[in-house]
Amino acid sequence: MDSTLWTVVVIGAVLGAVALGMALVLLVRLVRARRDLRRAGLPTGPRWVFWGAVAYLVLPVDLLPDPVYLDDIGVLLLALRSLRAVPR
Repeated sequence: MDSTLWTVVVIGAVLGAVALGMALVLLVRLVRARRDLRRAGLPTGPRWVFWGAVAYLVLPVDLLPDPVYLDDIGVLLLALRSLRAVPR
């Protein structure tokens, strides 16, 4: 194969791995935020927001193909924001 093609493939794989890492970090933050809110006795908002975001990350049906995790990251960020925006 041509070296340019290999370079593009390697760069794509690295960017995909970075995006997946970001999505997993956000998933961990979402789970921790929900757990901390529940431990403090504060409302965690609608359960469907939390479980919907987790399901969207795990399920293979996406708005964008899975090598591009931008939609997953966006859904997780919105869920994390909604958990933090719960009235106290």
